[in-house]
Amino acid sequence: MIDSKQNTLDSIRKSAICEFSEKGFNLASLRNIVKNAGVTTGAFYGYFKSKEELFESLVSDSYNYVLNNYRETLNSFQSIPEELQPDSMGEMSTQYMMSVLLYAYEHLDEFKLLLCCSKGTRFEFMIDEMVEIETKATHDYMEVLERLGHPSPKIDERLEHILITGMFSAFFELIIHKMPLENAKKYLTELCDFYTAGWIKIMEQ
Repeated sequence: MIDSKQNTLDSIRKSAICEFSEKGFNLASLRNIVKNAGVTTGAFYGYFKSKEELFESLVSDSYNYVLNNYRETLNSFQSIPEELQPDSMGEMSTQYMMSVLLYAYEHLDEFKLLLCCSKGTRFEFMIDEMVEIETKATHDYMEVLERLGHPSPKIDERLEHILITGMFSAFFELIIHKMPLENAKKYLTELCDFYTAGWIKIMEQ
C-alpha cells in the first residue's frame, strides 16, 4: 500500500516536472498533469490541494537551500574578526556558490523549474531576495572597511543593484544551461574572481 502511494506520488511529480518545464507555472495545466500521471483528479487531491502546492513541493527544497545557506554564509563571514574579513570575502563567496552549484547539479530538474518556470509564484522573486540580502551585507562590509581605516567611496544605488543582480544572474546561467559540471566549476571560479576583483576596484581597496 505504501509502495502504491509512493508510485502515485512519483508519477504526479514526474508528470508535473514535464508540464511545468514545458509551459511554466502559469500556463501549466493541472488536467494535463493528472492525465499524464495516469491518475484521477480525485487521487491528485489526495496528495496536493492545488497546482501551487504541487509546484512548491518540487522547488521549495532548492529554494530553501539557496537562501538558507546564503544567510548562513553571510553570518559566518560577519562573525570573522573584522581585520580578517577583507582577505576572506572572495574565498567564502566562492565556497558558497560552489556548494549551490553542486547541489543544483544533483537537482537539475527542480532548479530549472525554480529559475525558469516559477513566474506567478512566490519563488519567482528569489534573485530579488538575494539582491536585497547582499545589498545589506555590502553596506555592512563597507562599515567594516571604514572602521579598519580603509573607507570605501559611496556607490550609486542603481549601479550597486545592477552589479549584484548581474552577479547572481550570471551564476545561475551556469545551471540553466546545464553545461558539463567540470566546465561549470571552472567558469564559476573565474566568475567569482572577476566579481571579487571588480568589487575591490570599486571599493578602492
